[in-house]
Amino acid sequence: MTDPTTRSDGAATGTGVWSRPRAVLPALCATQITSWGIVYYAFPVLLSRLTADTGWSAGAATGAFSVALLVSAAAGVPIGRILDRRGPHLVMTAGSVLAVVALLAVAAAPNLPAFYAAWALAGIAMAATFYHPAFAALTRWWGADRVRALTIVTLAGGLASTVFAPLTAALAERLDWRATYVVLAGVLATITIPAHALALRAPWPPAPPTHDVALSAGGDDTARSRPFVLLSVAFTLSGFAMYAVVIGLVPLLEERGASPTAAAWALGLGGAGQTLGRTLYATLAARTEVTTRTAVLIALGGTTTAALALVPGPLPLLVLLSVLAGVVRGNLTLLQATAVTDRWGTTHYGRLSALLAAPATFAAALAPWAGATLAGSLGGYNGLFLALAGSSVAATVLAMRTGLPDSARG
Repeated sequence: MTDPTTRSDGAATGTGVWSRPRAVLPALCATQITSWGIVYYAFPVLLSRLTADTGWSAGAATGAFSVALLVSAAAGVPIGRILDRRGPHLVMTAGSVLAVVALLAVAAAPNLPAFYAAWALAGIAMAATFYHPAFAALTRWWGADRVRALTIVTLAGGLASTVFAPLTAALAERLDWRATYVVLAGVLATITIPAHALALRAPWPPAPPTHDVALSAGGDDTARSRPFVLLSVAFTLSGFAMYAVVIGLVPLLEERGASPTAAAWALGLGGAGQTLGRTLYATLAARTEVTTRTAVLIALGGTTTAALALVPGPLPLLVLLSVLAGVVRGNLTLLQATAVTDRWGTTHYGRLSALLAAPATFAAALAPWAGATLAGSLGGYNGLFLALAGSSVAATVLAMRTGLPDSARG
C-alpha cells in the first residue's frame, strides 16, 4: 500500500518506485530559514555588541565563528557518506539538537576558549543542518525534478537574513547579546527539531545505477579529475569572496555612516535579493551551458563586490547594491547545489558534493577572520572589497576551464 503522503515515480532511481514525501519541502523551507538565520546570520548582527560587552577583539571573536565553519567543512565529508547511505532523517534531527546546545553554550561562554569550543560544536551542527544535507535529500527524493525542489528550498533559505537579521537587531536592543542567543536558541529548538524528526522519516530511495567507471568506486576518479579540481578551486576563491562580503557588509556600511540597525536591514534586504535571484536560476540553467553559467555568475559576483567598494553612497544606493549582490549569491547557491549532478550525475551526490564544497567551506570559514584582519591592513573595508573582487576574477578564469568532454558527462 502506498503511503498517502508520498508519490511514486521512477525518474530518480530507475527502480520504478520511490517515496517523495510531501512534508519534506515545507519542512526544509522552514528549517533552512531558521537554521541559517539563527546559527549564521545572527553573528554579524551581534558582533559589535558582543565585543563591546566582553572586551574581546573583533578578530578574536570572528575567529571563533571561523572555527565553526572549519569544523563544518571537515565534518561535511563523513556526513555526506552517511547521507548517501542512510538519508537525512537522523543527520538533520541530531544536528538540530546539537545546534541548540551549541548556541546555549555560546550564550553562556565565560571566556574566549569556551566561546571557541561552543562554536566548534556549532560547526558540526552546521554540517548536519545547512544546505548540504537538505540538497542531498532533495536530489535523491526529487530526481529529475530536483532543480525545482532545490529552488523552492533556497528561495526560502534566502529569506533567512531578511527575517533574522532585523529580528536579532530588535532583540539586541532590548536584551544583551547572551540573552538574545538564548531566545534564538529557543526559536531554533521549537521549529527545527520537530520538523526534521517528523518530516524526514520516509524510506530513503536507493541510488540510481551508474555505468560510469569513474563513479563506480565512490567517485574517486571523478574527485581527482582536472575539471573537478579546477571547479573546486574556483568555488573556493568565489566562496571566500562571497562569505567575506556577507560578514563585511555591516561594518562596511557602518564605516559609511550607517547605524547598526540600518546596516542590519541592508544585510536582510540582501537576503531578499537572494530569494529573487533564485527565481531566475531555472530559466538561466535551461538556456545556458554549465561552464558558461558558472563563469558568468562568478564574474557577476565580483562585479557587485567591486561596486560596493567603489560607490561611496548614498545609503539607499548601497542598499540597492546589497540587493543586487544578493541576487547573484542566490544564483551561486543553486549553481553549487547542482554542480555535481549537472556534470557527473546523482549516484554519489552526498560525497562528491561534500568534497567539492569542503575547500570552499574552509575558505568561507577563514573569511570572517581574514576579512576583519585584511580590512585593517588594506585601509578599511573599501580595500577589502576590492581585493575580494580580485579573488572573484581569478575564480572566473578557472571556471572557464572546467568543461567536461561529452563522454564524461553523468
